[in-house]
Amino acid sequence: MKIKTAAAVLAIGTALLGSGAWAETVGISMPTKSSARWISDGNSMVEQFQEAGYDTDLQYAEDDIPNQLAQVENMITKGVDVLVIAAIDGTTLSNALANAKAADIKVIAYDRLIRDTPDVDYYATFDNFKVGVEQANSLVQGLKERFPDTKPWNVELFGGSPDDNNAYFFYNGAMSVLQPLIDSGDVVIPSGQMGMDTVGTLRWDGAVAQSRMDNLLSANYTDKQVQGVLSPYDGLSIGILSSLKGVGYGSGDMKMPIVTGQDAEVPSVKSILAGEQYSTIFKDTRELAKVTVGMVNAMLKGGEPEINDTETYDNGVKVIPSYLLQPVPVDKSNWEKVLIGSGYYTKDQIE
Repeated sequence: MKIKTAAAVLAIGTALLGSGAWAETVGISMPTKSSARWISDGNSMVEQFQEAGYDTDLQYAEDDIPNQLAQVENMITKGVDVLVIAAIDGTTLSNALANAKAADIKVIAYDRLIRDTPDVDYYATFDNFKVGVEQANSLVQGLKERFPDTKPWNVELFGGSPDDNNAYFFYNGAMSVLQPLIDSGDVVIPSGQMGMDTVGTLRWDGAVAQSRMDNLLSANYTDKQVQGVLSPYDGLSIGILSSLKGVGYGSGDMKMPIVTGQDAEVPSVKSILAGEQYSTIFKDTRELAKVTVGMVNAMLKGGEPEINDTETYDNGVKVIPSYLLQPVPVDKSNWEKVLIGSGYYTKDQIE
């Protein structure tokens, strides 16, 4: 009888293990569902972590900092084995991550650096400085194509959210290309508005970008036209384009300015094909999820995750070992090869 009971318990335990009931759990904290990009990130990670045999707890905080803190604390309380966090504000998680450290929970900063804490183990992201470089290169390329006989070119600058560490890398990367052109007189900033403290756009809000573009146009372009706008993200680009179209750009003798972007969101890809937005930057979130799964696998099995950068990302307390993926510029000339050819989108989604 005892032998039969022991066998039954063993069978139940084996069934539970096979069903994943005892699988290690990865807590995934994403900033918002208002951007298609973050939805794609979350879906990719859940799919790939589950394929690797992990349970997942995916939470979106809808750009509410206290909400994200509460979600992270709840994951810690529930005993997740690893936290993967794309922070809304990279400076507000120190206390929560100290609690994670005390509970022996590993932490990966996902795409956005978490600052001012020693309790981040690794960082998975794209080469964010290069994103800015590619945006500015595309801007200059477009200016040469569309306005070959117009110099100096009138350009306005937009930055990302000042509480997102990446925004500074995007801006600095872009300015490494644009500043020499400003110094030479080939590019002018009629508004004079430069620097992240001036051009940053809190929470990457497209409505805020549209309002600021309205103000820039009314204050600085009554007797001249703007030829280019550096935009670091597609959601801002759509707002900027709405402002430009609202005063007649893209019709008559008012050529549409060169407007950049990032994330290859569907509305912006359609805008590129319509001749409005000029370019975007594609960051394959499937690849970022793959790198993150690899990091978690290595850590939980007692190994060392693969990294390719140990210098760039100082969070104010320590340099975070990182893996940087390469961004890909996209415009009308290569969108199909890059976005459809990679299987990221189907043609039906775009056309």
